[in-house]
Amino acid sequence: MRHLRLRTAVAACAIAAAGTLTVGAGPALAQDLPTVVLVHGAFADTTSWDAVAADLRGRGYEVVVPDNPLRGPAYDSAAIEKVLADIPGPVVLVGHSYGGAVITNVHSPNVEVLVYVAAFAPAQGEPVMLNLDPIRFPGSQLLPPVLQVKVVENDPTGIAGRNLDGYINPADFHRVFAPDVSDATAADMLAHQRSAALVANLEPSGPPSWASTPSWAMVAQNDQVIPAASERFMATRAGAQITEVPASHAVLVSQPGAVADLVGQADQATP
Repeated sequence: MRHLRLRTAVAACAIAAAGTLTVGAGPALAQDLPTVVLVHGAFADTTSWDAVAADLRGRGYEVVVPDNPLRGPAYDSAAIEKVLADIPGPVVLVGHSYGGAVITNVHSPNVEVLVYVAAFAPAQGEPVMLNLDPIRFPGSQLLPPVLQVKVVENDPTGIAGRNLDGYINPADFHRVFAPDVSDATAADMLAHQRSAALVANLEPSGPPSWASTPSWAMVAQNDQVIPAASERFMATRAGAQITEVPASHAVLVSQPGAVADLVGQADQATP
């Protein structure tokens, strides 16, 4: 899928040949990099990617961080596909947590590689909840009273404009979701927490994009939301290149440099 980059390079060379570059302006294409699209998960919003996005931009990448509606894999992947349709070149698509289920259901021609960060990577017909099975994958704390439920209004995906959403109890957020960040950082993350439709965890996933797209995965060894054993199982099944780090579910916040490194490795290793 690097042909997209080739077309970009060819276009740049054509401009140079036409004499539109000024003398001393340097090469037309200093570095040929894809756009990185970062998809957040449940109980978070776009700000969860701030440090990773800043690191990647410092490395020369264009970075897009779209809003994930958190309504269900089919609905949410359609929203991400609309964003991808406006990106002219190749894309590295990255998902954290439930965002992994979303990118698994994205089928856009410009996505050249998938990166799963402490994320779900479901198989076809599989709801993400199946990968929190306490018998096969013990350790998730995403259960009541940590997991709380509320009714949300004005939700077009719900019955009569209403839906039932789950969120993490504020009293447990730091301990369960992000124990390896500071109190101040955890408080900021909590302020940005977004609830997710409960049906999103029960909706069967569609044909997985990882079946035909090179994939990389980061397993968070101390994850109390998606157990490391589950992340490892899904990543192995997807044929992903796996990196493991001693981190919580919030590895994108606690170790943004490691996540940015993985994105760079995935990009450079993709033929």
